[in-house]
Amino acid sequence: MNDMTAKAAPDTRRYAKPLLRGINHLALTTEDMKATTDFYSNVLGLPMIHAMKVPHGVAIGPKNRGNPPYEDIRHYFWDMGNDSLLAFFEIPKGVKKQSDRDDIGGMQHLAFAVSAQNFKAMIQRLKDHGVKVDGPVEIFDNIYSCYFYDPNGIRLELCCKPEQGEEQRIIDTFIQSRKTAAEELKTLHADPAWVDRVASNLS
Repeated sequence: MNDMTAKAAPDTRRYAKPLLRGINHLALTTEDMKATTDFYSNVLGLPMIHAMKVPHGVAIGPKNRGNPPYEDIRHYFWDMGNDSLLAFFEIPKGVKKQSDRDDIGGMQHLAFAVSAQNFKAMIQRLKDHGVKVDGPVEIFDNIYSCYFYDPNGIRLELCCKPEQGEEQRIIDTFIQSRKTAAEELKTLHADPAWVDRVASNLS
């Protein structure tokens, strides 16, 4: 269901390639790894590729490089397509509050790219598992999305431009002209040199 075997879309960027390769993994948190595993493996159909417990001693002291500060917690990984991973840390139950997705620094939502062939099937799959789905709705320019929540209250989105078929071209779909981007950037900072520098990669 996640188009793992689809060949990569051609690189049609009209600007220099970014220094980053893309997402290696997105690491989220849960206090119920069983429910999370059921949802991502069995409802969304993402293949689990790694299940582990964080080695003892990593949670505290100089070995910690940003892991949650709890010993021996589970850390699972799923293939979310296009050579990128979705990961969850299992935080001990009851030690943290439910986060607000609109908090500063929080994750507002996670959008998955879905092929036109799989878009309707994924929506039906969610409904068959009793997941409430909002949409699909056209968000702009023939791009359609539907929204739903995972067991942790994380807002998720399926996003598709039907005319692009199996090879969804995300950059091509969202890229703006330099003029359009600059008009918005001017409302953020009035310095023309700053605006030109930020928008210089666009044509």
